[in-house]
Amino acid sequence: MFQTFDSAGDPSVGKPRVAKLREWLAAHDLDGFIVPRADEHQGEYVPPHAARLRWLTGFSGSAGAAVVLKDRAVMFVDGRYQLQVRQETDQTVFTVESLIDNPPAAWLRDNIGKGARIGFDPWLHTVGEVKALRASAGKAGAELVPVAENPVDAIWDDQPAPPLEPVEIHPIAFAGELAKDKLARLAAAIEKDGATHAILTDPSSIAWAFNIRGNDVPHTPLALGFAILAADGKHQLFMAGRKFSRTVAAYLTQLADLHEPAGFEPAVAALAKAGARIALDPALAAEKLRALIADNGGTVVEAPDPARIPRAVKNAAEIAGSRVAHRRDGAAMAKLLAWLDRQEPGTTDEISVVTKLEECRRRTGEETQMPLRDVSFDTISGAGPNGAVIHYRVSRATNRPLADGELFLLDSGAQYQDGTTDITRTVPVGRPSEEMRERCTLVLKGLIALSMLRFPAGTRGSEIDAMARMALWRHGLDYAHGTGHGVGSYLAVHEGPQRIAKTGTEKLLEGMMLSNEPGYYKEGAYGIRLENLILVTPAEPVEGGDIAMHAFETLTLAPFDRRLIKPHLLTRDELHWLDQYHARVLAEIGPMLDGETLAWLEAACAPFPQEEKG
Repeated sequence: MFQTFDSAGDPSVGKPRVAKLREWLAAHDLDGFIVPRADEHQGEYVPPHAARLRWLTGFSGSAGAAVVLKDRAVMFVDGRYQLQVRQETDQTVFTVESLIDNPPAAWLRDNIGKGARIGFDPWLHTVGEVKALRASAGKAGAELVPVAENPVDAIWDDQPAPPLEPVEIHPIAFAGELAKDKLARLAAAIEKDGATHAILTDPSSIAWAFNIRGNDVPHTPLALGFAILAADGKHQLFMAGRKFSRTVAAYLTQLADLHEPAGFEPAVAALAKAGARIALDPALAAEKLRALIADNGGTVVEAPDPARIPRAVKNAAEIAGSRVAHRRDGAAMAKLLAWLDRQEPGTTDEISVVTKLEECRRRTGEETQMPLRDVSFDTISGAGPNGAVIHYRVSRATNRPLADGELFLLDSGAQYQDGTTDITRTVPVGRPSEEMRERCTLVLKGLIALSMLRFPAGTRGSEIDAMARMALWRHGLDYAHGTGHGVGSYLAVHEGPQRIAKTGTEKLLEGMMLSNEPGYYKEGAYGIRLENLILVTPAEPVEGGDIAMHAFETLTLAPFDRRLIKPHLLTRDELHWLDQYHARVLAEIGPMLDGETLAWLEAACAPFPQEEKG
């Protein structure tokens, strides 16, 4: 199994560990400390040794931060984790604040006294974050103090060692472009930005640029390290040599000078002393790097990571691979959903479904000669009220049967060498209530609205997010997460910078892949989320129109449960889209199935009868 079912966060750890942290702070003349979720690469998924926030607080979510002062401690999480944080942390130790509405910088401004000294690890905060934190501390008359040793590391007696998983070459058949050509493009972009060098801190960018993959973090094929790219093509890669086979080392030596991680800081300092102009992405690069360059006489050029947009815009090989991966994954999902439909209420549970789904993906991968490499994240398998916890993670302690009259939310994904998938379906266990059916149909209307959308070049995710919410809004309903995130190509399932959300400021470009996942969550009762992955298609003329328009191609192939759909609430165009989508699902994955699974799919994809359409 790729997924384990150990307990999620443990609330009991908070009190003794926060007490130890306060002892350390007092000994080092600090009044508080900021503990982010991030590691030095600012990734969503971190290796076990860098899971400092979870170790200190018990919170196991993928985004958040804590501020620990002498007399109080605060957890900051976004809307996805408002329920989870209260389950996983000791509420006698921590109060909870919104990471979005009242982030640490704003909270510190209003809650620390004049003269306070607040510590932070400059490797774990971006340049932009520290700028905001310093401004807030200054307004409060306080001081933000960088520490040379992270105090959590100092008190974490059994902290795991950093990972040393092997690196592999990502084949050109799936990458679609040689690494030397990618690096040449990036070198030109660095020069255009007015820099002599750029530091890549995001392991996804390094993986993409060098056409390599690894296994250093859970469920995402990344090799942790840093790269210094040069406008003159003299690139350097800093990664533990023990990760390289002879073949991989020989391959990488043709692209860059290879160094151990310990050489990274001296190399940056040496470039700075030589007068280099070094580009850092203020949203991604650690404050430590900015200080290292400035302190050694170099010039920091603030510029976006040069690999982010090229990585987000998929090439023809990556798009073709994703289409094949989604057909394979759709067949596996059909096997799982057909199996689930045969189970009597109460006879299976959340863990059983996760285990069965991984088995379906493994077998389908074997049948199609494309093995399942991993899941793309821990499967969200939420029955009844667990489905209302937006990023619920099932454990043996929380495992719940799929009971009669409840909804079951299944959000999962797979990592294949030709593509990364992410799909959510919600199904009824037994007979759903009319409220459940109505609200699921409203969520489906939002998904269809985005699926049918045409939009001009230059459109940003923030400008279309409301399309997925309108049907819910009309009924006084909403959901506390973004509508869509970017998706990598055998890389991170959550990939920036593109997203469909109120904060989605990046233009949506041809070739970008995103999720389309509106939802609705009734605390203590049920959760509904429906998710397909979509691809931005080329802008094309519209008959009778003045300008060309982009659209979305739906990549995911799996039926929506018709028992949760009220056809009369859908417009004629929405029903037409739904019937066409189901016909395509049957046509594309039906040939990969047989027997009772194929019979189930045929029934699940049948057009809605005219009398049901109202």
